[in-house]
Amino acid sequence: MQELLDLGHGFSVALTLPNLGYMVIGILLGVLIGVLPGLGGANGVAILLPLTFSMNPTSAIIMLSCIYWGALFGGAITSILFNIPGEPWSVATTFDGFPMAQQGKAAQALTAAFTSSFVGALFAVLLITFLAPVLARFALKFGPPEFFAVQLLTFCSFVGMSKEAPAKTLAAMMLGFALAAVGMDSVTGQLRMTYGVPDLLKGFDFLIAVIGLFGIGEILLTMEEGLAFKGKSAKISVKVVWQTWGELLKHWPLFLRSMAIGCWMGITPGGATPASFMSYGMARRISRDPSSFGKGRIEGVVAPETAAHAAGTSALLPMLTLGIPGSPTAAVLLGGLLIWGLQPGPMLFVEQKDFVWGLIASMYLGNLVGLIVVLTTVPWWAAILRIPFAVIAPVIIAICAVGAYTVHSSMFDVALMLVFGLVGYLFKKLSYPLAPLVLALVLGDMAEASFRQSMLLSQGSLSVFWSNPLVGTLTGIALLMLVWPVLSSLLGGGAAGTARRLGLGVKR
Repeated sequence: MQELLDLGHGFSVALTLPNLGYMVIGILLGVLIGVLPGLGGANGVAILLPLTFSMNPTSAIIMLSCIYWGALFGGAITSILFNIPGEPWSVATTFDGFPMAQQGKAAQALTAAFTSSFVGALFAVLLITFLAPVLARFALKFGPPEFFAVQLLTFCSFVGMSKEAPAKTLAAMMLGFALAAVGMDSVTGQLRMTYGVPDLLKGFDFLIAVIGLFGIGEILLTMEEGLAFKGKSAKISVKVVWQTWGELLKHWPLFLRSMAIGCWMGITPGGATPASFMSYGMARRISRDPSSFGKGRIEGVVAPETAAHAAGTSALLPMLTLGIPGSPTAAVLLGGLLIWGLQPGPMLFVEQKDFVWGLIASMYLGNLVGLIVVLTTVPWWAAILRIPFAVIAPVIIAICAVGAYTVHSSMFDVALMLVFGLVGYLFKKLSYPLAPLVLALVLGDMAEASFRQSMLLSQGSLSVFWSNPLVGTLTGIALLMLVWPVLSSLLGGGAAGTARRLGLGVKR
């Protein structure tokens, strides 16, 4: 198959000595980011993105994607040993992971979590390998109406599938659209919402926004909470690994079910966090002894970790093939591609084959390297949490400031980063989702361009979005997703009723 030949070429790109070095550095930085509460995959990639500006795009994306893999692995360490979710999707892992650690089974819980993470990500990478080229070839037939319909579907899916109130999701998304519109209109040359400030002529830089929203916002929230790290220690031996792997083989149906849930929630804009909760709830509902969940069941670790990693990895599929990010981290990576002059979408597979297949090959290698690193270095990462957060927080803020300054060598960008940090803090305090804001900020310009091109083609008629079966189907599904919260409330008692039927509980 052509995909296997292309993948072989990708391995020849990824296995060069510099790229292997960037891969290991990315994994180590990612695990550190995942271990430290207040950071996270999207935050870490956003903060460290400026470091890659001098690198070639292939090496840069390999290192950034490996930071993401490392963060996915690292989140389980704090969840199991300290009952502190290092990542939002690790919350469900604490339900059974920490009780296992309290029972002296921390090594088994960590081995199960890391192995489940590896299996979930591997399945998603296989899906990307064989499905991405097919989807890219299909997307070559897209014109402006089709691209706008896909972007509309993405926006509406966030509204329909968000765990937050639809009104809050819409409000966050509208703010993102407003921020994306600031600056000079690329079509007419008119200024929009610059208010006489020369620094706003170029608009709000995506990287400045995400560093502030994610990095500074999370740090402020974590400082307010005043985390104190007290937990269990763990050391993983080869004997424990083999014993745990033998036990995990008995749970292959759970792996398959969790991988399916994760990949579906990753390709659609569901995200890793809902995927982990949904998989955990499904595992508990199907179990012969659901009452034992929350007391140290290994299935309670396997289900959320497998689903979260499958979702986090498969979110890169729509980003590469359609230019539509399926998660906040994919949105940050999309912004990186645009900064490097690469346009995600179907032509990427035609014009930048080395880049695309080198990235896909690095997913296989990075996932394997990540598994080996976390299995052998757990005590080191746990020891980092003994450092007072009062020491760690200023260091992270300084790194954020340096990263923001290096984008345009402007102190205005540093001040803007702090403003976005306050916005991110307020959003989290008020339970407003950040992902729709980031999505609208990244895709706002592209969606506007596709819509205006469609209007020019149709001489101002909205019927162009129903002009053929493909664009009509996409537009229809998008509108259905937009009103889905209302329909769900009328037909099934709303999201809370759905969560109860799936057996999803919130442990306090």
